[in-house]
Amino acid sequence: MKQSHLFAPTLREAPSDAEAVSHQWMLRAGFIRQLASGIYSYLPLGWRVLRKVERIIREEMDRAGAQEMLMPALQPSELWKESGRYDAYGPELIRVNDRHAREFALGPTHEEVVTALIRDEIASYRKLPVTLYQIQTKFRDEKRPRYGLLRGREFLMKDAYSFDASREGLDASYWRMYEAYRRIFQRCGLNVRAVEADAGAIGGEGGTHEFMALAEFGEDTVVTCSRCDYSANLEKAEVRASGEPVVDTAETPAAYPAMEKIHTPGARTIEQLAEMLRIEPRDIIKTIVVSADGQPVAVLIRGDHEVNEIKVKQQLGAAQVEMADAETVVRATGTPIGFVGPVDMGIPLLIDQAVARMSSGIAGANETDFHFRNVRPGRDFPLQVAGDYRQAALHDPCPRCTEGTLQFHRGIEVGHVFKLGTKYSEKLGAVVQNASGQAEPVIMGCYGIGVSRILSAAAEQHHDENGLIWPMAIAPFQVHLIVVSVKDETQSEFANRLYRALADRGIEVLMDDREERPGVKFKDADLFGIPLRLVVGKHAGEGLVEFKERGREGKTVLTAEEAMDRIARFFLFSD
Repeated sequence: MKQSHLFAPTLREAPSDAEAVSHQWMLRAGFIRQLASGIYSYLPLGWRVLRKVERIIREEMDRAGAQEMLMPALQPSELWKESGRYDAYGPELIRVNDRHAREFALGPTHEEVVTALIRDEIASYRKLPVTLYQIQTKFRDEKRPRYGLLRGREFLMKDAYSFDASREGLDASYWRMYEAYRRIFQRCGLNVRAVEADAGAIGGEGGTHEFMALAEFGEDTVVTCSRCDYSANLEKAEVRASGEPVVDTAETPAAYPAMEKIHTPGARTIEQLAEMLRIEPRDIIKTIVVSADGQPVAVLIRGDHEVNEIKVKQQLGAAQVEMADAETVVRATGTPIGFVGPVDMGIPLLIDQAVARMSSGIAGANETDFHFRNVRPGRDFPLQVAGDYRQAALHDPCPRCTEGTLQFHRGIEVGHVFKLGTKYSEKLGAVVQNASGQAEPVIMGCYGIGVSRILSAAAEQHHDENGLIWPMAIAPFQVHLIVVSVKDETQSEFANRLYRALADRGIEVLMDDREERPGVKFKDADLFGIPLRLVVGKHAGEGLVEFKERGREGKTVLTAEEAMDRIARFFLFSD
């Protein structure tokens, strides 16, 4: 490709609203352009990267026995109502009506469509297992699109679905996809960690992993152990209990004085209360009221901890859990936020295990400007529903080993694998006859990769202060051939010979043949981030060229033959 013909409009500065480093560099380098909030065009350089990512995905999915197909983006709303996700998915589901007033949804995912397909086409267990996949544009009406390709309303996704006749078959399909994902991300040059995760809106029966690309700028928090291989996202990270729970008894041991009410005017927050009483936040029993499917529930956690809404949701089996607003709290407890406590609480209680192990603490007195001192779990409020309801914290003990502590990292979700079980097949009637002739629902798994997100993840992990540094396997071109002065006949002829020789060997070359200043050419080359660079300049008359790897210091002057051999070495063991 001659750069004089390349459509790659570069920017001297990134737009002020581009927060993520990947977003900034891909805009500046001319890989993407925004059409509307959360909606992007992929320009030729960005599209070339996407196509290479797709090729790697296809190769590994085919290797794992999956079959590619393409399903409609426009889905009848009736399918979503049949699965029960029409309302549960919420406003992110983009709904449209045709001229006959029939409602459709623009597909954010395809569990319903593919399950209906299998329902109509497969009737016997003998036709299983089967795994189908597609690479397709998805649509989600994000409330706040941001970070460029990381959170958009239109994005490219690879979604796969496995169908088995047994749970042993599902396990085999799941781990086959898991290993395929590990190979895909490794081949794309990403540093990715597989972590235990929550199934979210997709649902299922556990056994779910997210693949997180570790990056300084990431939407998610990845929790790992300092000693063992435990890893999970923050929503899923377990907390190991320490110490013995307080015995549930109505008796008051002499060592634990009776509860007393104290005046705490204006102390609505943990910080205000701790400062007023000269205590640590860990000595406070914090009462958080949440709304679980519209019903109030109180969650007790230590003052230095935070509620994990996902864990609460799973404990209650609720479809939706959210923090209750001030009006709901008053209506449910008769007390304003800041003074609610567990004593004689009139709504259900969930007690975090750290609270259950407190000998006593400070808690709200269910009266404005008052708290209780010496509140003892099991004596002053019941402990029937005690468990892990808080978010893991930095340096918490590892839940899997006895020596490690939890560490936090930022990460970008680039893939997710789920064991769906019969969640969709039962609701949509996808059943097959088993070996005994009885009808049983097929057992499903689903497996997604954010194809366009991989661009952002790679850019976050591979850049410097001058621009992008693409891994060889997904770089838009493999070699950037720069002619310092195209008006110099010797340089132009030598560069063209190199260009043809590299192309004849199947190497993808971008030749900068523009009539621009050398500084402009080198600046654009740094922005583009093509892995290998050849510079034809003052040594052209001697048959010499400068060789440089993007992102590494130093350059080497080589003959054309030496340069060709050096480049060839990069592909001996590469993808």
